[in-house]
Amino acid sequence: MAKTANKKQKTVEYGRYGYFFIAPFFIIFAVFQLWPLIYTIGLAFCEQYTDTMFNTVVGPTFNGVENFKTVFMSRDGVLFDTYTFHSLWNTVIMWLMNFVPQILLALLLAVWFTDTRVKMKAQGAYKMLTFMPNIITAATISVLFYSLFNYPNGPINQVLVSMGILDEPFRFFNDKWATRGIISFINFWMWYGNTMIVLTAGVLGISPSLFEAARVDGANSGQIFRQVTLPLLRPIMLFTLVNSAIGGLQMYDIPKLLTTSGYGDPDYTTRTITMYMRELAFTGAKQMGKASATSVVLFVVTLIVSLVMFYIMRDKDAIKEKKQIKAAQKALAEKQAAAGKGAN
Repeated sequence: MAKTANKKQKTVEYGRYGYFFIAPFFIIFAVFQLWPLIYTIGLAFCEQYTDTMFNTVVGPTFNGVENFKTVFMSRDGVLFDTYTFHSLWNTVIMWLMNFVPQILLALLLAVWFTDTRVKMKAQGAYKMLTFMPNIITAATISVLFYSLFNYPNGPINQVLVSMGILDEPFRFFNDKWATRGIISFINFWMWYGNTMIVLTAGVLGISPSLFEAARVDGANSGQIFRQVTLPLLRPIMLFTLVNSAIGGLQMYDIPKLLTTSGYGDPDYTTRTITMYMRELAFTGAKQMGKASATSVVLFVVTLIVSLVMFYIMRDKDAIKEKKQIKAAQKALAEKQAAAGKGAN
């Protein structure tokens, strides 16, 4: 008995050492993400700016919701007619213009690469080529496309004029939709390969026996895609949609780099909300309070968009099954309660 007691006393609990391994994540998250978020929300309710005449910082002093009033309402009292919502609208337009074709092409390529009937050769090389634009820096790509569409001697202008499509060189960066289209295409070109890789991994995670069973039942490729691939790919699609929404609404590098030279932002139609936030916080009077309020608006919009996507992509069958299980459990409990009363 004494030996058994000694063995129990010498037993070491290793479970607590797991906290030491996960602690760095929580510490870094608290310092670099949680605290800045809390500080930004607090600063959104304060007035802080730089007095350009004396070059002194004024504030932060609490001013309630004054910053949000200027963010949501113009000086004329028109709701949403502010630079904040104009820049947010620009961001949403350019995100949708690049994301819709991006997800469609990535999904098509993912299904094509994983189709056992096609058995495409040199898949690794094709995947590498489609992913290649994602590893090139945004500055390099911006310089490339600025040179391609430059006026009047850019290669695109020269080709279009020589082919007779244009009578004279076109100022792409002076036209709002042309500039938006270029920015959207760059983001599409940079990210469709990354999206394709993620979706390909999702398709490969589906059991091949399901596809084989569908083919045995006589289903064609379109029916297999709609009835087997898409429903089982829902979690990966949700991950891709939410990630794209977060990244797209924070779009900054490409539009900023293309418009640094003073061109490419006709009537502020390609100024994204993050570009506007930077202008508020680090130029002129450096209105930190208003910039913080704008960032809170962006946070709330991103949260709403993500929640909407979660709701749309929810598994309706699983929810229905849970409701049926709960209803059956409730009915059983009521039946047991009634039986107990009858016995008494």
